[in-house]
Amino acid sequence: MDIEGNRVTVKGPKGTLTREIHPDMKVEKQDSSLLVTRPSDSRIHRSLHGLTRTLVANMVEGVTNGFSRRLEVNGVGYRAQQVGKDIVLQMGFSHPVQVEPPEGISFAVEGNNRIIVSGIDKELVGEIAARIRAVKPPEPYKGKGIKYAEEQIRRKVGKTGGKKK
Repeated sequence: MDIEGNRVTVKGPKGTLTREIHPDMKVEKQDSSLLVTRPSDSRIHRSLHGLTRTLVANMVEGVTNGFSRRLEVNGVGYRAQQVGKDIVLQMGFSHPVQVEPPEGISFAVEGNNRIIVSGIDKELVGEIAARIRAVKPPEPYKGKGIKYAEEQIRRKVGKTGGKKK
């Protein structure tokens, strides 16, 4: 762990992460832990204090254990397959959708309908998972589309064959 002014660098077995923090926040190394301090108890400084502490904690967690998000593909004929490092999604469009991982992100496909996005940067893992989900978000009537594994889809009742006038 290196601290140079507003730049915090964390190194671990999975890699290295660097982040610029707000100039008002101070990060100090005490023994084997990092301490985040704020200059005053104003509302903005309290908010920045919690944010900075969480960002640094996520950096430490990421370089030691890493992060992952699980996605599920639901629907007849919808599937995902891994081609090299990329994933190719068949989502009922006229063309397959290919998603390339950025630096530091890896994809894994289990079966035809489970995608695992993993990496050391929590923010980037979440963003890439959200981009994959945005290809075909789950719809509320049949639940078809790409959803997070832990996500609950609120289902709607479809039309009923009512009386015609």
